Amino acid sequence: MKPITDIDDPRYVKALAHPLRIRILAMLADRVASPVQLAAHLDATLGTVAYHVRTLHSLGLVELVDTRQRRGATEHYYRAREHPRFPDDAWAGLAPVAKQRMLSAMLQQIGQYVASSAAAGGFDHADAHMTRTSLRLDDRGFKQLAAASRKWLREAERIEEAAAARLDRPSGEGGNGDGDGGVEGGLVVMVFEGRSANARERGGVRARHRDAAVTGSGAD
Repeated sequence: MKPITDIDDPRYVKALAHPLRIRILAMLADRVASPVQLAAHLDATLGTVAYHVRTLHSLGLVELVDTRQRRGATEHYYRAREHPRFPDDAWAGLAPVAKQRMLSAMLQQIGQYVASSAAAGGFDHADAHMTRTSLRLDDRGFKQLAAASRKWLREAERIEEAAAARLDRPSGEGGNGDGDGGVEGGLVVMVFEGRSANARERGGVRARHRDAAVTGSGAD
């Protein structure tokens, strides 16, 4: 099936039509799982989850990667395919209902991921970091902050690629191989307009509170 590269693709729009599908996609982007495993985490019936997984599979958003025999039945394991990214103009043009569904599902998934990582000692790593900062910016400053966050994300991708190359090389060849699985690092970056009660007019310039949050988790 032809991969989805445009968020305006009708298949992608259909996938966003149900909030549970968005949550399933988010979970399958993190790991391989079966409908049985997904249902246990989503507080939904197996039949409902299996239906939505089949729908996502038919739309080409998830792929079947394994089957296993379990209690006389065949359990299917899926993972999410790479999804199209959201350019600024495409995100701005997304229907409000679909946008809100995506945001709600993503924020819930982020909260669960950070909380479970923290409970497992993910912030015990010496270099782990968490910051929440409220900034008072004008529109130009907000755009500069957004650009800086995108630059940092590109740098994070470069760091991961370099780390993956080192992990794949044997230790004798300058790598970190020979059984070293590395550290599962978590990074959440959010730049948004904070709806603060303190936002007000000042000095004739309409300045609004913009919140920036960066969370790092070194859970392994």
